[in-house]
Amino acid sequence: MQLDPASAVTKTTTSLDDNKLTQLLVGSEIISQQDIEHAKELSSQKKISLYEAILEKDLITDENLGKIIADNFGVPPVTLTKVSIPVNLLHILPESVAEKQQTLIFGADKNILKVATTNPQNKDFLQMLGKKAGQKIQIYYATPREIKKSLNVYKKEMLLTFDELLKEQINKADKSGVKNDAPIAKIVDTLIEYAYRSAASDIHIEPEEEKVLVRFRIDGVLHDELDLPPTLHEQIVTRIKVLSKLRIDEHLSAQDGKLQAKLEDEDLDVRVSIVPVVGGEKVVLRLLTSHYRQFGLTDLGMNPKDLEKVKKAFEKPFGMILSSGPTGSGKTTTIYAILKILNTRDKNIATVEDPVEYEIEGINQIQVNPKTNLTFAEGLRSILRQDPDIIYVGEIRDEETAGIAINSAMTGHLVLSTLHTNNAATGLPRLIDMKIEPFLVSSTVNAMIGQRLVRKICDRCKYSYTQKLEELVKQYSKEMIEKHLGTEAETRLYKGKGCNVCHMSGYLGRIGIFEVLELSPTIKDMILKKTDADTINAQAIKDGMTTMYEDGLDKVQLGLTTIEEVLRATSE
Repeated sequence: MQLDPASAVTKTTTSLDDNKLTQLLVGSEIISQQDIEHAKELSSQKKISLYEAILEKDLITDENLGKIIADNFGVPPVTLTKVSIPVNLLHILPESVAEKQQTLIFGADKNILKVATTNPQNKDFLQMLGKKAGQKIQIYYATPREIKKSLNVYKKEMLLTFDELLKEQINKADKSGVKNDAPIAKIVDTLIEYAYRSAASDIHIEPEEEKVLVRFRIDGVLHDELDLPPTLHEQIVTRIKVLSKLRIDEHLSAQDGKLQAKLEDEDLDVRVSIVPVVGGEKVVLRLLTSHYRQFGLTDLGMNPKDLEKVKKAFEKPFGMILSSGPTGSGKTTTIYAILKILNTRDKNIATVEDPVEYEIEGINQIQVNPKTNLTFAEGLRSILRQDPDIIYVGEIRDEETAGIAINSAMTGHLVLSTLHTNNAATGLPRLIDMKIEPFLVSSTVNAMIGQRLVRKICDRCKYSYTQKLEELVKQYSKEMIEKHLGTEAETRLYKGKGCNVCHMSGYLGRIGIFEVLELSPTIKDMILKKTDADTINAQAIKDGMTTMYEDGLDKVQLGLTTIEEVLRATSE
């Protein structure tokens, strides 16, 4: 039986008011009173809830906060993103009611419905739900973020008809002699919507001789999604050019632009790149979703020991923090997570980026534009005349930018930036290669972060198995295996079987593996002597640095990823 939206209780009260939440967290000594006060200031400034402010300040993870609140209500917690929600349960609770009441039915066991809600005290509504469904209900607590993410299950049901919808529009657009913009517009809109719901970061539209191949990049891997008729290719490219204000009569030069797709959840920024290839023009759309703006350092996978080192580094009023790794290793997301913590009204924060991927309220962001001679170096010079406290330089690419950034860090500014190097230690000699004096590097760099992204095992099809230690040590370092996975004859590991949710890959989502290098007196002395990166790395390990490989093995032991993924990400 369906629940009529009109009969639903229209007001959903907050699960905990600010005073109760403060009492719960400070009273249990989980968060200090000082940190709560800072979170309250952020809440007031940004007009967001204290719950959101606590997460923005990265004081606790969303999952752990959910467990604490659930315990306060005396109900079990549930992490909905780790649960496979049966589509057949959706008809019981309409989407509009689920969203308004912040409540979701996520499972059924015999005659009991499993109901997740942000407000277990909303008893009138929950009793009505049980009565309408004709079943007993078991109440679980889910955080507002978990409910919001999981409401996508309604969209996925709608997108089960994606193929039918697309075929219908293709047939309309592909009729001989018919030039109709409406079906083409619908095809482009549906592609972007479908990619967004599939958690894709990029859409590739590639012309081939007999078809147009559409591929989505999900968790760093490209998947073939569908084939389109070649007769539609030119119209689809023209539609994308119109939306991103590019020249529609230019077919032989590369063009870059940006468009905005209006979805139900958000206004999605999409970066557009079009290049001429054999057979036509290839289009790549990068989806810049606000979902990644919500990540804190702990959400990204940084362990408590490394997190403490990074906090110690950015709490200094001046100096430099550098994140290193190849393209696509999550460097920008890490720096954004740090900026989010530092972003308070009493600080002037400015950035120079290429491109500005996410707009952050309260931060002055400059877009690099070579056509107007606005390079990283020129942008950085301009920022320094704007009385900044904190500066983010998207990337240190050349000697000029490196010199200005180092001097800025020397003269009372906190500077954050990224470098393309293989690990944290390599970044230090790299700066010296850029003609920075060794004494300046040793005195200004607060911390070097090395990182990679590894795919997470899909929680919906995860299973455990045992692996003999003797087999593991044939492929991997015996010392590392025994240190991180134990010395038992057999060790328990995890994999994903592959399911329709994870595109049969066994992986869903990604997590970072990190190493954080602090500059000990010994390492500073090595920098002054221009010691090579391998020797610096060995000293950092001796000083207690956990390498990316070791951090990855810790995540294997926790069942978050696989050894194969860690090896793939860390092998050079």
